[in-house]
Amino acid sequence: MAGASSDSGSHLLAITCGEPSGIGPDVILKTYARRDQGGAGTWFVLGDRDQLAARAERLGLSIAIEHATPQTAAAIFPEALPVVATGHPMTEAPGRPDPANAAGVIAAIEQAVALCFSGNAAGMVTAPIAKKPLYDAGFAHPGHTEFLAALASAQTGEPVRPVMMIAGPKLRTIPVTIHIPLAAVPSALTTADIIETVRIAADDLKSRFGIERPRIAVSGLNPHAGEDGALGHEDREIILPAIERLLREGIAVTGPLPADTMFHEAARAAYDVAVCMYHDQALVPAKALGFDDAVNVTLGLPFIRTSPDHGTAFAIAGTGAAREDSFVAALMMARAMASRHIRDQKAA
Repeated sequence: MAGASSDSGSHLLAITCGEPSGIGPDVILKTYARRDQGGAGTWFVLGDRDQLAARAERLGLSIAIEHATPQTAAAIFPEALPVVATGHPMTEAPGRPDPANAAGVIAAIEQAVALCFSGNAAGMVTAPIAKKPLYDAGFAHPGHTEFLAALASAQTGEPVRPVMMIAGPKLRTIPVTIHIPLAAVPSALTTADIIETVRIAADDLKSRFGIERPRIAVSGLNPHAGEDGALGHEDREIILPAIERLLREGIAVTGPLPADTMFHEAARAAYDVAVCMYHDQALVPAKALGFDDAVNVTLGLPFIRTSPDHGTAFAIAGTGAAREDSFVAALMMARAMASRHIRDQKAA
């Protein structure tokens, strides 16, 4: 895995600024203001120092913000928020996204990935982005995660398949298909995709979360998991063959399970992650059980990446209403994964 290879970056996390007109700056600044509560470690922001300072003033937060490099950030962090410049100034206009800021948003992501590969950051936490202003500026990727996968592939020369996991205190879920219309799910779902998703989940839960033999529950697609073909053929013809193959590989997988009985307390005790067939099937229970403190974790990447499980929330940007709980949880999770990786490296 990339990152954590040099002393300078072994415990530092790189934070990308995200969409500056959203609540990303708010939760970053609020999190730094409560840094003395501990748990999130030491980190720096890739962004525009002046824009963050203007947002801090708008929010009434009396914190120092200083220019930094990845090498100086750790020394600066106790007294001031270290900001590593992307080279792209950003406008401070809460709730009013501007395509002119796209270059800085993209540069922050690119630079964070490069710092993870160079060992100057142990992992990255991404503030939320807004796709439309990026698309308006010519951004060619479907979204944040796909861009990270492309950057990772460019660095390694190997194809990278990212897997989105929503992780909260009570539930971890993974959707096999993500941002596609519900009507397109049955035709998009394949046995091969389910197998690959579960393999990546099993590998990363073991290596990054310290779960020796992850227990993985796989949902059905149709009501009651298809009732043996009476309510749809996909569960029997697409999902079941994937589970049978994974069992032969020695992965502790069960299913296909009816989604309406998978998420109560007793059911959740039987597995470490639920792999679901489409976006809402996975994210509705995850957010219902941990809306304020769930974390978006990207598995399958050769570096650590987490993100708060919320969007840009333009309507409340700059008002002080945004809660930082999910961002703090994302920092703490990235920190825990980085620390585990460092321990494993030392033990090897």
